[in-house]
Amino acid sequence: MLDTLIGRIRAAHDSRTPLIIEGGGSKTFYGNPDEGEVLSTRKFTGVIDYQPKELVLTARAGTPLAEIETLLAEQNQMLAFEPPHFGGPATLGGSIAAGLSGPRRPYAGAARDFVLGVRMIDGTGQPLRFGGQVIKNVAGYDVSRLMAGALGTLGLITEVSLKVLPTPAAETTLQFEFDEATAIHNMNLWAGQPLPLSATSWHAGLLTVRLSGAASAVQAAQAKLGGETVKDAAAFWQRLRDQTTPFFDTRSSSSNQSLWRLAVKPTAPPLTVSNRLGGDAQWIEWGGAVRWLVSDRPAATLREAARAAGGHATLFRGDTPADGVFSPLAPALLTLHRNLKQRFDPRGIFNHGRLYREF
Repeated sequence: MLDTLIGRIRAAHDSRTPLIIEGGGSKTFYGNPDEGEVLSTRKFTGVIDYQPKELVLTARAGTPLAEIETLLAEQNQMLAFEPPHFGGPATLGGSIAAGLSGPRRPYAGAARDFVLGVRMIDGTGQPLRFGGQVIKNVAGYDVSRLMAGALGTLGLITEVSLKVLPTPAAETTLQFEFDEATAIHNMNLWAGQPLPLSATSWHAGLLTVRLSGAASAVQAAQAKLGGETVKDAAAFWQRLRDQTTPFFDTRSSSSNQSLWRLAVKPTAPPLTVSNRLGGDAQWIEWGGAVRWLVSDRPAATLREAARAAGGHATLFRGDTPADGVFSPLAPALLTLHRNLKQRFDPRGIFNHGRLYREF
């Protein structure tokens, strides 16, 4: 299978044929539109090595996340960055290429933080290897983590080595009735205290907080914070992770609205994008650092609101704006990205324009 992938890429390089790298197809909506022949990794599957005592797993790019998570659960371990499945057959390679993380991200780390090494094929058909299977294995630039979030524009990931973590001994979820400002204040207040926080969420007047860790720590935190215990909490966090609640489905709206992800300072006050923005039109995650908005406001308005709050705005679902899905890069950063693209994919055959339209 690897030889087949290499052959396809070398032929595409020689003929300058654009390729769209695809795993399970669960994240085809994410990023700018691209065109080309589909290069699928779906058949390139299998866990190559798993050392529970070393907390390291290596698997091929097309391996379903569900298969990996089941294997880890048998050893009471997990992917701590909680990669979203989005209701589809998500794969390991696609999850790392997208670089997306779930509710636990601000408390455990992002997807890129758990990447120990990758094997990949560059735009000339050359197999490459970066990193390894231990944490301290990089001298110089950590190219393996560069693949996280590149959306396949730098090369085809064929194999990933990840650090995994033990499943928390205890976990409980609490819920509080707070307005937006109070919820943001408390999320930041509690983040500065020795509490075993592992996820936070606010929507429609309800602040939901997950506590994970040693049983004694979880019990002490619950006694301190109060709140109502949430039943079937695992399902709640899974729906939020995979965006399977109606809030995230812009197709269910009769108006021309889009789903935006605003990454801002956690302490940023409630956004005033428009006077129609209320608790039902937004969902706050990551201790206040992510504000999901369902809005028909122009892209420029939302990007300016994010900039004023110390961050940036990304279109997640909806019609692509004129300046692209992701916030335009400053000239220096654009040059850096373009040079990386030129180095790894000199003829621009991989997912052309998916990340930034310029390459």
